[in-house]
Amino acid sequence: MIKWIVLFAEVAAIGFILWWFFGQHTTETAQAAVTNQSQSVDIEINGGYSPETVVLKQGIPATLHFTRKDASSCLDHVVFSDFGINQEVPQNQTETIQIDTSKPGEYQWACGMDMFHGKVVIK
Repeated sequence: MIKWIVLFAEVAAIGFILWWFFGQHTTETAQAAVTNQSQSVDIEINGGYSPETVVLKQGIPATLHFTRKDASSCLDHVVFSDFGINQEVPQNQTETIQIDTSKPGEYQWACGMDMFHGKVVIK
């Protein structure tokens, strides 16, 4: 009987791992609010990024406001390698990052350990 319980637990663990790494997960997307020839988006850091995808309009100055609620040291930096940005985000504080919207495309951001990711889409 114990062998069946162990086998079931192993199959369940393998299934969970496959779902976690290879399953389709929904991501939240936010369109930037444009006011007075500027655009901005608020992003919460709490076990990841919310929203994970931000859509910006090309040619309009953009500001992303990152607020970290998570105590994890992994999420204490936001790194935009395409823009040369590595910004510290202290817990329970909001840090503002200016994004160059002159070129359209998709630009990734990640935490300091490159475990959590987000994306900026400039159209």
